Amino acid sequence: MEERRILRVPSALPAIESETLKIGFGMAGERPVGALLRTLARSKGKGRFLELGTGTGLSTAWILDGMSPDSTLLTLDNDPLLLEVAKRHLGHDSRLTILCEDGDRFVPDLVSKGAGFDFIFADTWPGKYRHIEETLGLLNRNGLYVIDDMLPQANWPEGHPPKVKALLDFLDGRTDLLVNKMRWSSGVVIVTKQ
Repeated sequence: MEERRILRVPSALPAIESETLKIGFGMAGERPVGALLRTLARSKGKGRFLELGTGTGLSTAWILDGMSPDSTLLTLDNDPLLLEVAKRHLGHDSRLTILCEDGDRFVPDLVSKGAGFDFIFADTWPGKYRHIEETLGLLNRNGLYVIDDMLPQANWPEGHPPKVKALLDFLDGRTDLLVNKMRWSSGVVIVTKQ
C-alpha cells in the first residue's frame, strides 16, 4: 500500500524539524509514527502522559496535538541542547512539563513516588532497554506503552539487534500485557496492561 502524505501536522512541527536538521540530530522520529502517537493520545481523554527521550520535541509535538485540554505530559531528556529546541517551540503549552534529567535516575524516582501514567512513549534507553520493569510498573491498568525503532535502523549501534530481540521476548513473556508488534514505519510496538 502506498504511504500517503500526512495532511495535518502539528503547527510547531516544521520549525522543530528544521532546527533538528540544523543541529544534526540523527535520532528524530518519523512523521508516520508521530501521527500514530497523536491518534493514540486522543484515545486517552483526560490522561497523564510520560515521554522518555524528548529529543528536540518532534514526538512531543504529535502527542500534544492529540491530547485533550485537561491532560498533562511530562517529558524528559538528558541533553540540554536538544531540549532547548523543544522548549522554544512547545514550552508555552501549559499541559507540558519539560525536564532535563537522567532517565536512569528519574524512572526509579517516579516509581518511589507512586506515579502512574495512562500513556508512556519510551524513546530512549531508560524505559526501553533499561528500567523496563519499573517503567511498566508506572503504566496504569489499560494504559498504553509505546516504543519504536524495533525494525533495523541505519543508526543502530554495533551489537544492538540482540538487545531488541531480548526486549521483544521480554514483552512477549509478560502475561499481564497485550503486545502488538507492527512491521511498519520504524517498527512500532504498542502494549497495554490488562
